[in-house]
Amino acid sequence: MAGHGTQATQLLSRLGIAYSVHPYETDSQQGGYGLAASEALGVAPDRLFKTLVAEVDDKLTVAVVPVAGSLDLKALAEAVGGKKARMADPAAAERATGYVTGGISPLGQRKRLPVVVDASAGNFDTVFCSAGRRGLQIELAPADLVRAAGATVAPIARP
Repeated sequence: MAGHGTQATQLLSRLGIAYSVHPYETDSQQGGYGLAASEALGVAPDRLFKTLVAEVDDKLTVAVVPVAGSLDLKALAEAVGGKKARMADPAAAERATGYVTGGISPLGQRKRLPVVVDASAGNFDTVFCSAGRRGLQIELAPADLVRAAGATVAPIARP
């Protein structure tokens, strides 16, 4: 495991949660990080989750949705008891999480933000999410992802 230590993997190790790390080649020039990871790893895009940072009533909130779909902002706001959601400014997201865009992990973030994981994660034995670095994914059981992130589970993705 040496050399792959990120805040996310360190958190999982501290919690004693089983996970595996999957490095892949990434071309940082392209925008769709999630789909690129899905292709590179040969993982179905509904099983690989992207981490998005939104603002719900001006409070940063993390959404974890399949790369195959998109975030339903209204559903996210409802999931955390808010009224209005919009995507957060990428710079604000990077500052709050301590990760760079395209490598934001729902785990081990600098600030403790509310996290909502899309309910579809429960359809799989294991799911993939960013390990906190572009080109690095963590595979773990959805229940462990929810527990480690202190997340709420709700249907927040649109196909």
